[in-house]
Amino acid sequence: MANDKGTVLILVAHDYEDLEVWYPKLRLEEAGYVTKLAGLGEREYRGKHGYPCPTDGKVADFPAAGLAGILAPGGWAPDKLRRDPEVLARVREVHAAGKLVATICHGPWILISAGILRGRRLTSTVGIRDDVVNAGAEWLDAPAVTDGNLVSARVPKDLPAFARAMLAVLDAQT
Repeated sequence: MANDKGTVLILVAHDYEDLEVWYPKLRLEEAGYVTKLAGLGEREYRGKHGYPCPTDGKVADFPAAGLAGILAPGGWAPDKLRRDPEVLARVREVHAAGKLVATICHGPWILISAGILRGRRLTSTVGIRDDVVNAGAEWLDAPAVTDGNLVSARVPKDLPAFARAMLAVLDAQT
């Protein structure tokens, strides 16, 4: 299948959770979406388990208008990414356009810093449940939660449900 349904930007930095980047990337590509890996400027990042992740550029290189969605995986990378104004701006722009905003594990830290969770329903790793609730969201304990354009999951074992939910939102947008 040709990859022409749209582009999903995947946010990466050092200590990303390897499976939470690569599993969705491959599933999205398999379904006909283009994926781009973008970070804070380095050409390559290493995951928590050492897997290398070459990037396609900086987050600033990918305008929201050209994206079908954005994915904030977990690991420790979100704590670094959430401090970057370009990352936060891109998340806000994609969200404001009603496009897919997907996140798993510690990824909601980025969405919290972007200020887009108030009044929304989502899940995350239980370790940041209080952060999600304090940001004004309703936290649910489920493998995947879809709330409009927002798709979330808890941990790597939830990746199959997460991928299905992401694809359902993306396919509804096309």
